[in-house]
Parts: sequence; C-alpha cells; structure tokens
Amino acid sequence: MITFEVSDMTCGHCASTITKAVKSVDQGARVAIDVASHRVQIEPTEADATELLEAIKEAGYSPVEVAQPAEAAPSTGKKGCCCG
Repeated sequence: MITFEVSDMTCGHCASTITKAVKSVDQGARVAIDVASHRVQIEPTEADATELLEAIKEAGYSPVEVAQPAEAAPSTGKKGCCCG
C-alpha cells in the first residue's frame, strides 16, 4: 500500500481526477481516497510509487508520499505477568 498526502485535494472532483490519473498508469490499482484527511491510498498492480506520484502531479496536484508505519511485531503467545 502506498499513501500520499495531497493537501490541495479539496473535493470529490479532485478525488475523481486523482483516481483517473492513477488508473491511467495502473489500470488495476485499488484507490482509496479520504478527502477530509487529504489522503490517497493506492494498492498498485503495475506502477511503482514514483510513477503514481508523477501521474498525480501531472493531474495538477502536489502529492507527498507518507511513510507507512512499521508492521506490528507478531505475538509470541505469552500473556502479561498478571493475566496469565
């Protein structure tokens, strides 16, 4: 999953334009957009982050890639000292 912050995305029309831009470089990509938080999440099938960023820029927006949080450590199955 690749996440961009697009601070100049302000409405549904912007979201539609960005979705079309992403699909132009990666037809099978899954795109989830939250206009309120200015976030665009993309699960690409073909394009890489740079290609997606460039496509959004060419559509007239200013995307900034957001670092993904590290995966949570797998559980060891042990419980806390008083729980178990």
